Amino acid sequence: MKTVLSFVVILSLALLTLPVTAQRGKGSGVEIKQLQGPQKPRLGFVIHGGAGVITRGSLTPEREKMYREKLEEAVLAGYKALQSGKSGLDAVEIAIRMLEDSPLFNAGKGAVFTADGKNELDASIMNGKTLAAGAVAGLHHVKNPITLARAVMEKSPHVMMVGDGAEKFAAEQGIQLVDEKYFFTQSRWDALQKVLKEEKEKAAGKKVSSNYAELPYNKFGTVGAIALDKDGNLAAGTSTGGMTNKKYGRVGDSPIIGAGTYANNNSCAVSGTGWGEFFIRLGVARDICSLVEYKEMPLQQAADLVIHKKLQDAGGDGGIIAMDRFGHIVVSFNSEGMYRAYIDANGKPVVEIYKD
Repeated sequence: MKTVLSFVVILSLALLTLPVTAQRGKGSGVEIKQLQGPQKPRLGFVIHGGAGVITRGSLTPEREKMYREKLEEAVLAGYKALQSGKSGLDAVEIAIRMLEDSPLFNAGKGAVFTADGKNELDASIMNGKTLAAGAVAGLHHVKNPITLARAVMEKSPHVMMVGDGAEKFAAEQGIQLVDEKYFFTQSRWDALQKVLKEEKEKAAGKKVSSNYAELPYNKFGTVGAIALDKDGNLAAGTSTGGMTNKKYGRVGDSPIIGAGTYANNNSCAVSGTGWGEFFIRLGVARDICSLVEYKEMPLQQAADLVIHKKLQDAGGDGGIIAMDRFGHIVVSFNSEGMYRAYIDANGKPVVEIYKD
């Protein structure tokens, strides 16, 4: 009898020590899988600088070199922040600030002009561990919108602030404000003039040969970053100047949590760049993460389904960068090109622009 009891006790203890791989939801009868993450997830970092008609030959060698150098500089800065022990949020903010300060990208200094000749800036950031998020829109004086978005997340009870109220909050937080002239770049101004001229010719019944306003790089352009830090936490951020010739007050997907930005340690982190109205309608960023979380779909498959099927079928252009909690980096876009850079498994920077 003692032998049998001893065997039962030993068997019971052995069963208790087995790893739990699944459990049933309360009252649901649905089996919920408990995915195990690595004990020491590797650091991960990826950025983008917008998507659009970027084919080989569309950039001069000199301009392509400028883009590649700035993307490499930003991706290395973010990655080195992670290596030094900083959080994913820190790395995301550091890299995006660098892209916002460059006139090459449609964010911050390089923002495009609205129909009434102004620069309106939007940004958002999200913490994958806590699901805390911050977003700002309709800014005219904030030098680095991503920093203000983070302040909204960490120093206010809100998720989004817009316009004058957001800029008042920026002043209260000691965040740098600049004169509107700071955002002026000749190339962006010339782009607006071409679009306005084309609209005027169309209104007069003239045939327009260029269709300049319809080119994707005049519809969208954004910068973004995603990080996986030493604690295994994901973070995502996005910043934009919107569309050339957009109507006053228009807000795209970049500051909309779940549309242009999303991060959740249970699934993935996403930053998008594209025709904002479609990203908002489809909830692109959240949709990708939902496919990973609920359907256990591989991240690349989930991203391609949303970008190459759902978004494209709806008539939208653009792309995303994404990363799961294991550090797998994914890029998916349905445009001709997308400025992007990431740190590979060997810790080396990789910069890419074209589709092939």
